[in-house]
Amino acid sequence: MSDWKPKRFWTQSAVVETEGGFTVELDGRRVKTPAKAGLVVPTQAMAHEIATEWDAQEKEVDPTTMPFTRSANAAIDKVRHQHAEVADMLADYGDSDLLCYRATHPQELQQRQADQWDPALDWAAEKLAARLLPVAGVLHQPQDPQALLGLRQRVHGFSDFQLAAFHDLVSLSGSLVLGFAATADWRPAEEIWQASRLDELWQIEQWGHDDEAHAASEVKRAAFLHAKRFFDLSV
Repeated sequence: MSDWKPKRFWTQSAVVETEGGFTVELDGRRVKTPAKAGLVVPTQAMAHEIATEWDAQEKEVDPTTMPFTRSANAAIDKVRHQHAEVADMLADYGDSDLLCYRATHPQELQQRQADQWDPALDWAAEKLAARLLPVAGVLHQPQDPQALLGLRQRVHGFSDFQLAAFHDLVSLSGSLVLGFAATADWRPAEEIWQASRLDELWQIEQWGHDDEAHAASEVKRAAFLHAKRFFDLSV
């Protein structure tokens, strides 16, 4: 039973405008979320992406090939009912942001972190009015409460669909600042993702490439880039 997958039962998908946004119909029947809510998304472009995923299904429906549908389901079935809790959880990353914890050695790694991460912290100070300070080592050191409050308020201001995408941008990168940077097009999403992997890339340089670790990283990279696209299509 665990291998059971629903069969394709429709011939055509269509994007339809409805109350609250846009939905997708399969031969006239509206798609629902796993919790049986109406799958209504905020933009026509997002609905088209979802319709394309349904059209691409063949004999069986494979949810692993439907990232936009899965993200929309998460926004509707999960984030909508726990918006404040999800926002608080993500805002908490600010007090232990990846970008703030720096190597104590070697100097080359320290310099690389400064070169790639300091500009992101400077951007946050200027554009988000939140100056987070880097520290040496891995022991937690609290950040400025006012800066963190401002970031928290920004996170709470996201819509359900934006927050669903932001969840992945932050949790995958380990950085609230990089999550915000991605949503604001500070730099290309690929470059932001690579900045989040700085320490991992350093380790690869020192110890060599691991196929299994690389495959796992590529899955996360694809999810990060998808989250950026989903965020952009939410508005």
